[in-house]
Amino acid sequence: MAYNDRELLARLINCEAGGEGDDGMRAVATVVMNRVHVSNGEYQRVNQGNLRNVIFQPGQFDCTFSTIRGQPNPQTIYAANPQQIHLEIADWALEGNVFSAVAGCLWYLNPYAPCEAEFPRNGSGVFQVRINNHCFYRPTAQYANT
Repeated sequence: MAYNDRELLARLINCEAGGEGDDGMRAVATVVMNRVHVSNGEYQRVNQGNLRNVIFQPGQFDCTFSTIRGQPNPQTIYAANPQQIHLEIADWALEGNVFSAVAGCLWYLNPYAPCEAEFPRNGSGVFQVRINNHCFYRPTAQYANT
């Protein structure tokens, strides 16, 4: 894929949180960049601080799957053409800005239900905040061992 980091992040922001308003998009961008900069655990070991590796790590973002549960995924980063706002938020995140409500969070999900206390279910993340439709989770001390 020929997208540079800015466009790739903007596409992911659009696809993952395009309908979540500025706060929701900034929160998602912050989590992605938190994974880039984390100093231990799975994301540091697997992705080595590389944005492209973070985005395309297997099993992480639905927007990178061409199919979900055997069905074509119409909402992918390839189909999510970024608008100016997505590019601006990507620039904001790439410049090192952090949405404070999710500072330190490494996960989010849209559960279509109340937020769970832990995510992932191995005890390495705990609920921090809900922003619009997404629940955000910060790592516990156990995360360093993943």
